[in-house]
Amino acid sequence: MRIARYIPYTLLLTLIISCSNVHTIHPVRKDIVETVYASGKVMADSEYTVYALSPGTVVKKLVKEGDAVKKGQLLYVINNTAPAAKLDAANITYEKARENVSSRSRILTDLRLAMQNANIKFRNDSLQYFRLKNLWNQNVGTKSTLDNAETQYHISSNEKKSAQEKYYSTVNDLNISLKNAQSSVASARNDLNNFMIRAESNGTVYQMMKEKGEAVKANEAVVLIGKSTDRLIKLSVDQQDINLVQPGQQVLLKTDATGDKIYNAKVVRVYPTMNEADQTFRVDAIFTGQDAQSYIHTSVEANIVIQKKQQALVIPVKSILNGDSVKVKDGGRIKAVSVKIGIHTLDEAEILEGLTEHSEVVESPSGK
Repeated sequence: MRIARYIPYTLLLTLIISCSNVHTIHPVRKDIVETVYASGKVMADSEYTVYALSPGTVVKKLVKEGDAVKKGQLLYVINNTAPAAKLDAANITYEKARENVSSRSRILTDLRLAMQNANIKFRNDSLQYFRLKNLWNQNVGTKSTLDNAETQYHISSNEKKSAQEKYYSTVNDLNISLKNAQSSVASARNDLNNFMIRAESNGTVYQMMKEKGEAVKANEAVVLIGKSTDRLIKLSVDQQDINLVQPGQQVLLKTDATGDKIYNAKVVRVYPTMNEADQTFRVDAIFTGQDAQSYIHTSVEANIVIQKKQQALVIPVKSILNGDSVKVKDGGRIKAVSVKIGIHTLDEAEILEGLTEHSEVVESPSGK
C-alpha cells in the first residue's frame, strides 16, 4: 500500500518540475511585414545590345561612352572595300538599265525607227496591192503583177508585226533588267550597310566594346545602349512565390555597389513564363525614390512587400506546431491550443485567433 501511494506522488513531482522548467513567452504587439525574396540586377531602361552583322576590322569609332545617340546614328564603320566596290558596280549597271528604258535609249530608238519604217512600207505596199487588185477587177493589168504586189503586201504585214513585237518585247526585257538592277543595288547597299553599325533607337551609349583597328566577328556584341536616366530592376522570383507577386507592390532592395543602403521601388510587370533553367519567373520593378541607383548591371537583393499590418499580435514561427497550433502553459499544465495564422515571415507569424497578449506560449527552439 505504501508503494501504491508513492508512485503517483513521484509522477506528480516530475510533472511539476517539468512545467516549472519550461521556457515561455508572451505574444507581443508589433508591426509585421510579409515579403517575397527576389534577386536580380539593375539595368538601363530599354537597354539593348548592338551586334556586328559582318566580320571585319574597325576602321572608324564614331561615338564614346556617355554620348547620347539617335536612332540610325552611325556608331562604327567596319572595313568595307569589297561591298563598296560591289555597290559601285551595281549602281553603274542600274544607271545603264535606267537609260535603256528612257526616252534617250539608243536601243529603243532604233527599234522605234524600224517599227516606223515597217509601218510606212506596209502602208505603201497595202496601197499598191489594193490599187492593182481594183484594176484587175476592171480587167486592167496582169495577173503576175497583182500576185507580186499581194506577196509584198503580206511580207510587209509580217515585217510590221515583227517590228512591233520586237519593240515591245525589248521594252519588257529592258524593264525586267531595270528591276533586276534595282534589286542588285538594294542587295549591295544592304551588304554595305552590314558594315555600318548603327543605333537602333534613341539612348545613351554605356559601353563601346571595340576600338579602331580591332577585329570584329559576325554576330559579336559591340555596343550597349539604353536610356540615360531611367533604370529597370530585373528580378527573379521563385515559382513557389510568384502567385503572391503583382504590379504595384512595394520593393525594398539593396545593391552590391552601394552596400547596405536601402532603396524603394515598385513592381511594374510580372512575366507569365517560367525560366526552366532555375525555376524562376521574371519580375520587373522601377525605383520610386529620388535617389535611384545610377549604376547598371550591379547585383540586387530585394524583398517584395506582399502585405503588412501595424500592431499585430505576433509570436515566433518556431513556436507554431504543424502550422495550426501552439503549446501554452495554463495553471501549471501544458496543453495544445489551435491558432489561426495571418501574416507571416521567416521568423514571425501574426496570430488572428487562439491567443492573447497574456497567453504563456511554450517556446520551442525546433518548432516541434
